[in-house]
Amino acid sequence: MQKLADYVSSHWEQFWIPAVVLLVVFAAGLAVRGVLFRNLRRWASKTDGRLDDVLVESLESPFLVWVLILAIDLSLQVSELPARVVSLSATVLLLLWIVSLTMVASRVAAAVVRAYGRRVAGAQPVTSLSQNLARMFVVSIGALLMLQHLGVSIAPMLTALGVGGIAVALALQDTLSNLFAGFYITLAGQIRVGDYIRLDTGQEGVVTDISWRATSIQMLANNLILVPNAKLGQAIVTNFSFPDGRMALPVAVGVAYESDVDHVERVLLEEAGLAIAEVAGLVGDPPPAVRFVGFGDSSLNFNLVCHVAGFADQFSVQHELRKRILKRFRKEGIQIPFPVRTVVMQS
Repeated sequence: MQKLADYVSSHWEQFWIPAVVLLVVFAAGLAVRGVLFRNLRRWASKTDGRLDDVLVESLESPFLVWVLILAIDLSLQVSELPARVVSLSATVLLLLWIVSLTMVASRVAAAVVRAYGRRVAGAQPVTSLSQNLARMFVVSIGALLMLQHLGVSIAPMLTALGVGGIAVALALQDTLSNLFAGFYITLAGQIRVGDYIRLDTGQEGVVTDISWRATSIQMLANNLILVPNAKLGQAIVTNFSFPDGRMALPVAVGVAYESDVDHVERVLLEEAGLAIAEVAGLVGDPPPAVRFVGFGDSSLNFNLVCHVAGFADQFSVQHELRKRILKRFRKEGIQIPFPVRTVVMQS
């Protein structure tokens, strides 16, 4: 370090021109960066979607690094340093540029996958697994470019990976099974983020994410269940949101045997029709229907069949419908009987 300081102090005239070039190029780059990204942010604010905003945010910070790399490279070109030092510095700067570009491209790739999955009908569901796969693909390309510029042969590395891959696969059987099961679940599209599912083991909830190891399921009680992807792939799953989130909701009603069944049916349909416009989660397509399901011990049994928008809507809809039906029955004089038993006594 002392020798370097002595050399700089004794040959200071060789460094002032590169220093001026460095400062001028960096200052010009800062000015260009300010004007460029001010206009880009203004343009992104006028467009729909989040993709262009993510692109601008991803480029703003690395752009400063790229300006610095350019300034250092130009200053080295006009310096009187040895050719070996200049060549080595250029290689380091190139590797730094590849690393920064790879980081930006990986973030943009994940944003593209996320935006595509949200906006395009029929696209695969957006999960952390699909975003991570996009990032890994971009990082792999960046790593190959770095090895190429360093003069490292890729063929021996691929051969070594092929031989060692068997040992790695045996050691990581559970991890790889979860990874490929998650990949299959994501591609199949039968279990998607946002779906309400129930497993054959009894756990149920909304799918919040599918990662490389486990699927996250949020219960209605706001607890989180983590199910390994391999177990989820082998489980019997009831998906209440596939292919359509709407589901039938039967509301059981019992009335006295003296009641007019046509009158009861008409009252139930009228209350269901009025509730469609007022109760959140209750849908009118298909329209409500009433079914006379049988003769009970003490009552005539009906089912009012409505449809709700999603699985979680059934609880609030049942609550509101039962309140409305009870009030209407009292107004119409329709009785809901208590249990009745006829006892025959013989002497």
